[in-house]
Amino acid sequence: MLLICTMVALVAANSPWAEQYLHFWHTDVVLQFGNATFHHDLHHVINDGLMAIFFFVIGLEVKRELVHGSLSNLKQSSLPIAAAIGGMIVPAAIYLSLQYGQPGMNGWGIPMATDIAFVVGCLAVLGPRVPHSLRILLLSLAIVDDIGAILVIAIGYTESLDGRYLLLAAFAVGIVHFISQIGVRRFPPYVLLGAAAWICLHESGIHATLIGVILGLMTPAKPTLVPERFRDYLHEKEREFDQRTWNQRSHRAEVVKEVQQLTRETVSPLEYLETTLHPWTAYVIMPLFALANAGVKIEPAYLADSVAISVVLGLVVGKPLGIVLFSWVVVRMGIAQLPHRINWPILISGSFLAGIGFTMALFIDGLAFGAEGLDTAKTGVLFGSAISAVIGIALLVWTLPPSPSSPSSDEDDDTKSAQQTMVIHQSSEQIEVRLN
Repeated sequence: MLLICTMVALVAANSPWAEQYLHFWHTDVVLQFGNATFHHDLHHVINDGLMAIFFFVIGLEVKRELVHGSLSNLKQSSLPIAAAIGGMIVPAAIYLSLQYGQPGMNGWGIPMATDIAFVVGCLAVLGPRVPHSLRILLLSLAIVDDIGAILVIAIGYTESLDGRYLLLAAFAVGIVHFISQIGVRRFPPYVLLGAAAWICLHESGIHATLIGVILGLMTPAKPTLVPERFRDYLHEKEREFDQRTWNQRSHRAEVVKEVQQLTRETVSPLEYLETTLHPWTAYVIMPLFALANAGVKIEPAYLADSVAISVVLGLVVGKPLGIVLFSWVVVRMGIAQLPHRINWPILISGSFLAGIGFTMALFIDGLAFGAEGLDTAKTGVLFGSAISAVIGIALLVWTLPPSPSSPSSDEDDDTKSAQQTMVIHQSSEQIEVRLN
């Protein structure tokens, strides 16, 4: 969907109807309640409003990885953290070295982030040849990249602050924390408080989408109701759902609502919200963002522009160089080790996929050069991401071993060892039985 919408935007922006297409995203959106008026164009609503939900899902993903995933263990997370830091510092340094003192210097954050959606798509093209450990490494790296991009947006692209609105936003976030601690589980209060915090942060001068990340990180990662208690509850309700008893029972809708609510409480709010919102971000918000932001008129002169060249070099050269260099340092120091089934050629090949910086790169472009962004920077993002994808897939096809003949070939050494031990024990038992 993201790729299709990107192509639609590019074709439309380079067609005879380009002016109408680009003008459409400036359609006014007006909401008024008394004297309070929300008046922005459609492009702003998507980039500042809908993308807050996208950032909320990112916050949920980061929280999940920090609590339950690959970032919960320091030894396991040290490699993707180091690789992500290198993949942010080196591209930004390359960009700044080429743009220092130039009008395009403010775009230093553009080549820093990795687009998770396109990386997953490229890995899916290669199928079962891709080791599971490489998928986990690149996804963890991309999540740490997102954290870095969020910090860049908050610190590097905040020009002015209004302390009053910032305090109001902090107050709204504090109320969210309070009602969470006292056990409020209904979503409407959180939605209203989140909207209020978004408005306050928007007026404070900090980019409003960051409230999504903050609320995502605050979302509880543990379920309220443990499965054992829910099982006991179902046993108690079993007799009520007997056909005769159920047909004669009054207020059946209330019982159904109670069961639905308690069923939802057996999973954490984090898991429930991530599962619920992910299809909306993947199939609605991100495609809309691509349609509204990827429409750039392709001009040969844009590719020769210094900003486009800086972005391309940052993504295609800086990303893999930084990832491999920082990974080599932490491995050489003994802080981390390469995951199972990943060697240096495979890591180098996979690091090129991290140069796909589509969504967040275009987003930062809009922050760095105004709401519309800079066409030369967008051109650099599109070409740099495409080159990174082609090189990454080609190198992985060359460096990865052939597809495994059976699922067991993808199991780690510990699992194989355990299976061998079990077989030995079974054989010993059979020998002992025969001897008896």
